[in-house]
This record gives sequence, structure tokens and C-alpha cells, in this order.
Amino acid sequence: MAAATTRKTAKKRARKASGTVEGPSSASSRKSLVIVESPAKANTIRKYLGPSYVVKASVGHVVDLPKNRLGIDVDRSFKPSYELIPGKEKVVRDLKAAARTAGRILLATDPDREGEAICQRLKELLAGRNREIYRVLFNEITPKAIRTAIETPGDINSNVVDAQQARRLLDRIVGYQVSPLLWDKVRRGISAGRVQTVALRLIVEREREIEAFRTEEYWRIAAKLEGHAPPAFEARLVKYQGANIAIPDESEAKRVVAALGGGDFRVQSVVRAERKRRPVAPFTTSKLQQDAARRFRFTVKRTMTLAQRLYEGKEVGSSGSVGLITYMRSDSTRVSDDAIAMARDYIGESYGRNYLPGKPVLYRSKKDAQDAHEAIRPTFVEHTPDSIQAYLTPEEHKLYWLIWTRFVASQMKPAVYDQTTVEIGSNGYLFRANGRVQKFDGFLKVYEEASDEDAAASADDQNVALPPLAEGELLRLLRITPTQHFTEPPPRYTEARLVKTLEEKGIGRPSTYAAILSTIQEREYTQKKDGKFRPTELGTVVTDQLVKHFADIFDVRYTARMEEELDEIEEGKMTWIEALEEFYGKFAKDLEEAKAHMENVKRQEIPTDEACEKCGKPMAIKWGQFGSFLACTGYPECANTKETGRDSAGDEDAAEAEIEPCPNCGRPMTLKRGRFGQFYACTGYPDCKTTRKIGAGDSPPRAPDVATDEPCPKCGHKLVIKDGRHGPFTACSNYPDCRYIKPKTIGVPCPNADCGGELSERRSRRGRPFYGCTNYPACEFVLWQRPIPEECPRCHAPYVLEKTTRKDGTFRYCNEEGCDFREPVEAA
Repeated sequence: MAAATTRKTAKKRARKASGTVEGPSSASSRKSLVIVESPAKANTIRKYLGPSYVVKASVGHVVDLPKNRLGIDVDRSFKPSYELIPGKEKVVRDLKAAARTAGRILLATDPDREGEAICQRLKELLAGRNREIYRVLFNEITPKAIRTAIETPGDINSNVVDAQQARRLLDRIVGYQVSPLLWDKVRRGISAGRVQTVALRLIVEREREIEAFRTEEYWRIAAKLEGHAPPAFEARLVKYQGANIAIPDESEAKRVVAALGGGDFRVQSVVRAERKRRPVAPFTTSKLQQDAARRFRFTVKRTMTLAQRLYEGKEVGSSGSVGLITYMRSDSTRVSDDAIAMARDYIGESYGRNYLPGKPVLYRSKKDAQDAHEAIRPTFVEHTPDSIQAYLTPEEHKLYWLIWTRFVASQMKPAVYDQTTVEIGSNGYLFRANGRVQKFDGFLKVYEEASDEDAAASADDQNVALPPLAEGELLRLLRITPTQHFTEPPPRYTEARLVKTLEEKGIGRPSTYAAILSTIQEREYTQKKDGKFRPTELGTVVTDQLVKHFADIFDVRYTARMEEELDEIEEGKMTWIEALEEFYGKFAKDLEEAKAHMENVKRQEIPTDEACEKCGKPMAIKWGQFGSFLACTGYPECANTKETGRDSAGDEDAAEAEIEPCPNCGRPMTLKRGRFGQFYACTGYPDCKTTRKIGAGDSPPRAPDVATDEPCPKCGHKLVIKDGRHGPFTACSNYPDCRYIKPKTIGVPCPNADCGGELSERRSRRGRPFYGCTNYPACEFVLWQRPIPEECPRCHAPYVLEKTTRKDGTFRYCNEEGCDFREPVEAA
């Protein structure tokens, strides 16, 4: 018996080592079960495999930490408690049923940390007696790649699983232990994140740099000159008597121009050189996100959604479903030999041998790159963007064109320029002119990287022809032009800039950037205006509190170091428990200090120079559920309050924000109104039924302000009617210098005795209208139904309420206890 068991085990090991694909004719005639993450990928792979394989999708993770508790035992080596994700019961039942009849199980989830972790949890769920479970890895969904992966299965990489688990536990510890602190001190429902907070910190600190920036004047002087042959050219003043020159104001500029008047302009040196501009490497994830944002204004989330579709497979004519690009989460620039050969063959045939380098172009990945799979590239170069355009949506085609052209260009010859630098002297002043003429376009025939700046490319990057010049040549001065300039503050972050900065500083991973950027907007920590991030008041308050009390944890360099430790875990140089112990030692101390000393923003009062218009006492800034507001320090004798106007600014910024296209089909979204208020819906309805609620920084274009004759009670300027996120409101035309907002009263005095306020229409965080006292928060009287300034005919209460239901229509009723007055309202 023991000998037979030994022989059986030896056969299994031999089969595993050889990677033989078991079909119906093999020792086990049962089908193999292949598990991938998404149904779309499953459909594509199913067509590549024969009847001996059953392909199922896990639809992402099947287990996770529990939602209602921490789920980590910090006292027992950070032991996690994983639970089945609600809603995944049917998926797991189907997978277990398929596993029971399978000859072997091939786990083929994505080739990254998340994919490896999914494999491990699936293995734990599906493992059974004598059940063979293997890990299958492929970087592209093509018949050859799938076949090769199936024939050479391996084992789950436990180090990669540990790295994913370490990241998940770190994020859970921060989120579940810091967020409740923010609920208590700032506002309920907000959150903190280990990487999210650092990204937000960058935005807040950049905004403060802009606010602190002081513009300085400076002048430039250019001379228009002409040599013995055309064309005329321009040279810029750069030095005086060998030192760099700075011209601070107009008087100095005039003095320099006067000193140059009448002097000779003579060529001192002419330097000619051939310069080469080399192609850039194929895309990594972050570079793809940046270039798509610059060229097409795609959000990071949109780019990754489109790339996922291209990777998982598209129906391409008679070819059927084809994975068009390699795996879209990669920070490697490595490309397989087969792909290089494919690109070189195409370049030689399509563009000519003069565009093809003598040998393949190789690119070095950055030091900390996870080089497990290739750069992002097309799976088949023969699938040109033009040839498959009919099978893609416009946005999919744009992204595929970007990936295809960058990859092909990466294997082409450099562009070649003749560059000339001329230095010209006059009365001790030195002028410089740069010229550049392209001799050979090289890779630029196919692709040119988009500029990282909002402005056009500098003159150094443009083709500017200079005339033939010689040393000692005397030039004719046509004119001297002084121009005034001003220094500019550092630019706000666009998505491309923020992704670039996060990558350069080693914060997070490109695969997490989409989630980070989405979260800081959904939490109302930032808004985007003209494509640039601005922190909200809430985002600034949260950042200040967290950075002050968790200086170690939310430090940029420390967060980058944590990413390095996760890489070390993946490489087997460090255990995940060691990483968590090192982190938690600092975090626990900071957490206890924050619990004891973090300021309670809800209770703080910030004195101002503004006087209360009712009693003359100073006003103070307080913090409420909807942000900051001004309140009289004479409370409770004087309960005067008013808004600071910051919320209206938020509405104004939001109204000018861009409306993102449908995340599922890419068609435009349109504004609609339903029973719960306004929302966005896809214009592709009924083919696409995507809807999206309106959030911060995400409102329809606003109407122009409407002037009124009413003066602002605060500064005397005229009030205007503005179009805000939740409808029109009246505010001072002198915004932002004056932030007065007129309460939208409805003619009903506040029912609370001795309050003296009026009821005004307000909006909840979700946009639902309610009616509260103008003396809030001193008076917290609230009604959800609209009060009508009519006396109740039965009990003589000063107002009645109006309500509309689907069953009864519109009716009015009395709010006083014991009064049964109720009558329908006839339609006008």
C-alpha cells in the first residue's frame, strides 16, 4: 500500500514538473477548472481553451476583513480574520461545485499582488483531499500566452501574498482607528487613509504655497538682429560683464536699453552640433495615466477602466474576442524578445529600413520596479489603431492608439537635429540665440510625448532656423524690445502632475492612484476646477489635524519607506509581521497622544474682527455639520449666526467643474431630475443605464449671476442671485472679499419662544431640502416639510405644513399635537 502511494505521488510530481496539460485522454479524464477574476476575461479565455476546460470568474476578491470591526488581532501577531464578502455566496457556491468535479484547478487571476492574494484565498476555500491546485500566470490574453501558461503551471508566491496582506492590514489599521477620531473631533462619516492622507497633504501644502506666494516683477530684453543673409532672428540678453543679469523693474530695463543704444552687435561665437532626441520607453502604468490625462483629459480612473477592457478582450471581426494590450498594471519597461521582433518587422515594412536601429532598443526599469511582467504594449502590432477602430469606442480607440504608437516608436531610431548656439556681444552685454533644425524625424514620425506643462513648449523645444553666421560678423540691429514679466506661483496639481509627484516620491503604487484620487474627491476633501485640484475647507482641516498629531505616519518620506518595505516583503527580505510591528509601534503612540490632545474642531471658537450687527459684540468662527460659520460671542443673550460664504464658493467652483463621461461606455452624461433630486444619467440610455449622483465638485454648468437692487447688509455692494449646486441663492456681488449669503426665508417666524429667528430653506448634505432657524446652531429647530405662513383654521397655530405623496397628492396639515386638520391642495 505504501509503495503504491509513493508511486502515485511520484507521478503527480512528474506531471507538475513537466507542465503537461491533462485532457480527457489523460490519467484523469475530468475537466480542468480555470478561475480568473472578471467575467469578461473568462469569456475571452473560454474561446481559447478546448472542451477539457471549464472557465469561471471569482469577480474579484471573495473574502476580506469584516466591515463592522477591525478584524485584526494586534496582540496576536496581527492575525487577520477574513470573512466571505456579502453578496459573494453564490459565486463561491458555483466555484466549489465546479471544483468538486474538476481534475485540477488552475488559478489564473491577474499577475499582481491583489491577484496573488485572491489565488491564496481561493485555494483555502477550494482545497480538498487529493485536489491539485496550481497558479497560472500570463501577461497578455492571447492564444499563445494562455496556452504557454496552462502548460507550465506553478505555485502561489507566498511572499507576494504576504506583501498584499501587509498593505491591506496597514490600511485597515489606519482607516479603522483614525477615522473614528475624526468623527469625534471634526465630522461624522469622513475618513483617513495611510496613502490617501499623504496625497491630500500634497494638495493642501501646494495651496498654501500659492497663497503665500508673492509675485515679483522682472524684465527680459531681446534684440532683433540681421546678418549678411536672411532670416532675421531674435537674441535674448543673458549676461553683463560675464555675470548673469537680472532686470527687476522698468527703470533698470530702460537704463540697459539706453546703454545698448548705438553700440555694435558682433558675433562672438558660433557653436554647431548634431543632437539626437531618443524615443521614450513603452508605457508603465503611471506614464500611461499621465499621458492620457495630458492628451485626452482622461481621469486616472477612466484610463484604468478603458485599459482593463482592452486587456480583457474586445470582439475584433473574424478574430473573435482578442486581448489587445498586455496587463495594464506594470512599473516595468521590459519587453519580451518576441514583441521586439514583432515591432521591428513592422517598422521595417511600414516605415522603411532607415527608421530601424541596427539592434533592438532596450530600456532599463527604475530601481524599485516590480519586473514580474512586461511594459504595457499591444499584443499584436498588426492590429493597428486604424484597422480595429470600428470595433472600439472612441475613448478605447484613443487609449489603444496611445499605447500602440508609444510602443512602436520605442523601437525606432532617434530624431536628429542640427543645433546652433550663437553668442553676440555689445558694450559688455552678452546676447544668446538658439536655433534648431530637424534633419530626420525618426520616432517622431509615429509618436511624441505630451508636454507636462500647461503652456506651449519652450523655444528650446521648437524648430527655429538661424541664418548662416560667422565669428566676428557685425550684425545690424533692427530693434530692442524690453518686456515685463511676473513670477508665477507653483501650479496646482492636475491628475497628471499629482500622479507624477506621487510616483517620484514613492508614495503608493500606480495601481492604487485611481482609488486615491477618487476617494479624496468623494470625501469632499478636494474639488477640481479647470482640471486642477483645490482643497476644500474640510480637506484642509482634516489634513492639519492628522499631520499635527500623526507626524510620523503621514510623513511623505515615511510613507515612501513603507512602500519599500512592502517590496522587501515581496522579495523575501522581510516578514509582514516585522513590517507591521515596526509601523504599529509608532502608530499606537501617536494614536494615544491624538486621543488625548487633538483639538475638538466642533467646539473651538476662532475670534474675528467682525462685529455682530445685532449687539455689536465680536463674531467668532465656529464649526458645524456643514462647515464653518460665524456666531456671536454674546451667546446665549445674542444668538446671531450667519454663514461665512465658503460653502457658496464651493458651489461656485463645483458649478464650473467638468462633467466626466460615462464610466461604462464613454458617452456624455446629462443632468436629469428624479424624485430624490438631480442626478447624472448616460445619454446612451436605454443601451447604457449608468447613473451617478451629484457630488462635490460635480455640478452642471451654472447660469450667469442676476443683479438685484438690494444692498448687502455687510459691505453695501449689490446682492446677486447665483446658480448653486442645489439651486439659486442670493449672495454679495463683492465675493470673495465679502462672503455674505442671504438666508432664504419663507415668511414663518421660528416657533421656539424667545428665539427671534425665521425659518429658512436649507439643504442637507445629500441635497434634500429642510427648513431650519436662521439662528442655527443656537436654535436647532428643524422641519422636513415646507411650512406655509397660514394660520391653522382649527387650532390657530401660526403655520401649517405642506406635503406631497404619490398616493394622496399635495395636501396641508397641522403640525400641532392633537390637531387633526388636513385638507387637499387643488392644482392651479
